[in-house]
Amino acid sequence: MESYYEKHESFIDSLFDDFLTQDLPVNLCKILPCDLNTVLSLSIQSRIKGDGSHRQLSSTIKFNIGKSLSQVPTHHCKFIIIERLPSGVFVDPFELEHLLHRAVFSDVAVFGDTNLELPSVLSNFSVVEVHKDIGLNILSHNKNLLDFTVDLPLHSRYPRLDESGYVEVRLKAPDLFLQCSIQEKPLNRSCLFKLETDDEEADLTWSIPAGKRSDAGIVSVVTFVSALVSVLCIVFSTQVRQPKF
Repeated sequence: MESYYEKHESFIDSLFDDFLTQDLPVNLCKILPCDLNTVLSLSIQSRIKGDGSHRQLSSTIKFNIGKSLSQVPTHHCKFIIIERLPSGVFVDPFELEHLLHRAVFSDVAVFGDTNLELPSVLSNFSVVEVHKDIGLNILSHNKNLLDFTVDLPLHSRYPRLDESGYVEVRLKAPDLFLQCSIQEKPLNRSCLFKLETDDEEADLTWSIPAGKRSDAGIVSVVTFVSALVSVLCIVFSTQVRQPKF
């Protein structure tokens, strides 16, 4: 993701798709099959857990080697998960740093709009890149190897006004990659593959409570009256407690 933002100032789906297909050295490793999807079986199920404005984006990944690659030299692989987050939600980089220190992920980073205070109408897309180690020489085995869950803390931004009382935020299925470091002489080689899931993953929808424009007048009056009463109470309390000489 860092190389994408070196070329583009903001995240746009079409530009990112072009970046994946044209700029990244994907599926170019001569030691491994040019398309690992022919020997791997991969499925992912995502859901949003929790209540309120602070939730978790939970993705369960099941990874199976359909045909072992015994000729592959010693290698160490990791999953790379790219989550594209629309303007209505964000991930707190400080929370991710805490998870990284606890070794929940091997690496994690947030790109794009990381201003946590902006409302959704003033914010832009952000992208989370998660790295998860999956072990040594996994491609040389022929068995079910992985069944793990990645939980990302997700927060909603202040949404725009909507007469329905809710604003829907749609989260697309993540992009999945497999990166393997292969030990060769005289130098090690790193291979990157884009993975395809066995089933079509539907978008997730999060309905976020929003204020109604028709209620704006009532809210303004109540806020003004509350503020005025508070000021009068403070002034009265100050006068009553003022010492007499």
